[in-house]
Amino acid sequence: MKTIKAKYYLIPIIICILVIGGLVYYYFLTDVSTEDKVSYLYIDDDDTADSVYVKLEPIATTHGLTGLKYLARYWGYTKNIRTGRYAIQPGENAITIVRNLKNGHQQAEMLTIPESRTMEKLAGVLSKKLMLDSLTLAASLTDNDFCGRWGYDTATIACLFVPNTYEIYWNVSLDGLMERMQKEHDRFWNNERKAKAETIGLMPNEVCTLASIIDEETANNEEKPMVAGMYLNRLKADMPLQADPTIKFAMKRFELRRIYHDMLFYDSPYNTYRNTGLPPGPIKIASIKGIDAVLNRVAHDYLYMCAKEDFSGTHNFARTYNEHLKNAARYSKALNERGIK
Repeated sequence: MKTIKAKYYLIPIIICILVIGGLVYYYFLTDVSTEDKVSYLYIDDDDTADSVYVKLEPIATTHGLTGLKYLARYWGYTKNIRTGRYAIQPGENAITIVRNLKNGHQQAEMLTIPESRTMEKLAGVLSKKLMLDSLTLAASLTDNDFCGRWGYDTATIACLFVPNTYEIYWNVSLDGLMERMQKEHDRFWNNERKAKAETIGLMPNEVCTLASIIDEETANNEEKPMVAGMYLNRLKADMPLQADPTIKFAMKRFELRRIYHDMLFYDSPYNTYRNTGLPPGPIKIASIKGIDAVLNRVAHDYLYMCAKEDFSGTHNFARTYNEHLKNAARYSKALNERGIK
């Protein structure tokens, strides 16, 4: 009789345990995401627990989000929201997600530094990949005091950035970003590159400046060392570089396809028709190919170049001015025939 009574009381206890276990499993151990691929949750300084939940709603199951909210309150996450870019993996449960959010276990961003012509343009691109505001970035990168903290000025700050792809956290601070870029810059400018720069009589910033002009002159990487050799010959002879891309940069008219005679007198330290030597700084973030083209320039005696009349993107090189005039005449004729203004 006692055995029967014991079994009678045991049955509801087992049922309660099963129900509780089922609820725990349903709310805390099942998939939260409805997606079959990784989703990303971006949490910034303005977010609260409620706004985080709103961001999760489009990708979360109702029961998974309910379990997540309970755990967030129970574990104290609602009182300490941590910024960052968090990966929400298919198959992850509420326990794993809340633990990652609470501990700040975020997913790094793959950040590609573009070969931007201006710091404002760079700021716009970076702000789309980082938590940093574009206006704050642009204001800082065009402020001499800020640039001076890193050993540059507003003309040379572009030299700091090496256009590569880096793994970096989305919520990196401005100072953190600059420190990382300085570290990558120093890694890029190893002893071998520094030695090559010294051989041609240029500092790394000057190499970047010349490389930026070469990048704008030709997209043909194989030709860049030839172009570099020509410009280095001009620098050695104290001749103006006479680089058309510097006119575009000085006038901030990057859309120009043709440079006319009157533009050559534009008053700017970047105008390499009016001024000898290198301009104050790069006219864009120089490419790695451009930098290495300067460091590994082709030694020759050409002093002039002009775009080829076949519009192949390469150039005719000349040793004398008369020879150059003939090349220029052919190119000008081709422009006129195509109606390029």
